Amino acid sequence: MNTAPLPLTSPNRGVDTSRSPLPSYTELLRRLAGQEHALRYWDTLSDHQRTTFAVQLLSLNLDELRQLYQRRHETSVLPAPERIGPVSVIPPDSKQHVERGIDALSRGEVAVLLVAGGQGSRLGFDAPKGFYPVGPLSRKSLFQLHAEKVLALQQRYGGRVFTLIMTSPATHGPTVAFFEHHRYFGLTPSDVAFFQQGTMPALCLETGKLLLETPSSLFLSPDGHGGTLTALASSGLLSQLRERGVRTVFYFQVDNPLVRIADPAFLGHHLAAQAEVSSKVVAKRNAVERAGVFATMDGRCVVIEYSDLPRSLAEETQADGRLRLWAGSPAIHAFDLEFLQRMTGEGCLPFHVARKKVPHVDDPSPVRENALKFERFIFDVLPRAERWLLMETRREEEFAPLKNASGDDSPATVRAALLADSARRLQQAGAEVVGEVEVSPLYRLEDFSGRQVSGYVE
Repeated sequence: MNTAPLPLTSPNRGVDTSRSPLPSYTELLRRLAGQEHALRYWDTLSDHQRTTFAVQLLSLNLDELRQLYQRRHETSVLPAPERIGPVSVIPPDSKQHVERGIDALSRGEVAVLLVAGGQGSRLGFDAPKGFYPVGPLSRKSLFQLHAEKVLALQQRYGGRVFTLIMTSPATHGPTVAFFEHHRYFGLTPSDVAFFQQGTMPALCLETGKLLLETPSSLFLSPDGHGGTLTALASSGLLSQLRERGVRTVFYFQVDNPLVRIADPAFLGHHLAAQAEVSSKVVAKRNAVERAGVFATMDGRCVVIEYSDLPRSLAEETQADGRLRLWAGSPAIHAFDLEFLQRMTGEGCLPFHVARKKVPHVDDPSPVRENALKFERFIFDVLPRAERWLLMETRREEEFAPLKNASGDDSPATVRAALLADSARRLQQAGAEVVGEVEVSPLYRLEDFSGRQVSGYVE
């Protein structure tokens, strides 16, 4: 699969039609120079369909799409191995600066950003992934577990934690309705904001033509987790964060229920180092694990996609036998707000291109890769940081992604990890665990010291 970064990043923006009428059919044809085929069903569309389709077409940056297509054969080429090195990482047991992190939370200077644009299709689950009932005994959804962790932070440290939830066009409406139905799981509605990531049209692999999902709509896909930055800016939320006095944004993905949201030790280290971006890392299971890896490249921090890392480099070991490039990415970051504001400018994040099978009106069931999709990756901001910090976390304590219906990273493995984490932390707090146990995030584990605990505790 080709995932070459393409340094063209102008987002597709919606068109405000409230001040001027939509162009005529003839004017649309002129603007679509080279992509006129998109209008071939125009005569069959209703007035409403024509209006919504015209708005969609007018949002396109056709010059950008042409340039992206022209560079479709480019591949990501790493520099010479001697320019790539291992990273310096703070050990997982480092508890320095915890009070600094707690102080930031108590002052309301930390916001959390939950990336939740994905559907549960790989899980065989016909809903946004955040709805998935992952609690091993409680059957709580991913969204509920994350929301309760945020609520526990507020209850424990006394500060407001502004929660940002990034959705996609496919998940936005259902996600907002889900939170409203469940009364935001105890969070204050005014402290929760939903915003949508952008989209990019798919192009035919052979011709570069726009693909139609229906006669009145393009095939669009989310522009990747890197689209978080432009979406934050265009939604006005970056300005709101600044007005609220937020200094640090804690970033994580919805499919990881083990994540320790806004961990005070991590935040404290980030703030003490005056880092522009900090990230947690987990030790790779082995050289061929399908995970991005942190490395230095010409002295800058980068994440190298597993598909771009040569086997020979991935298997290199140090004197102690540990992998040289061992620091895997669980997609847990802390960003300085000022840094995020600088990273929302044009040209800051490249597009990556991937060859995919895309069903469309001319080929509803493709049997081979027939299209190009474009997306941005959030970790492409790392090399732009002048000050950065990495902190190790144990996989069993903070990384159990839910991705597949069976096998690795499946509901079975995630629920087992959640049970093991509850039992381990209860035992560390002095409790006796009997059988399977799951504890609500709203409880302080130390409250169970000297007690016998079993089942689900809420």
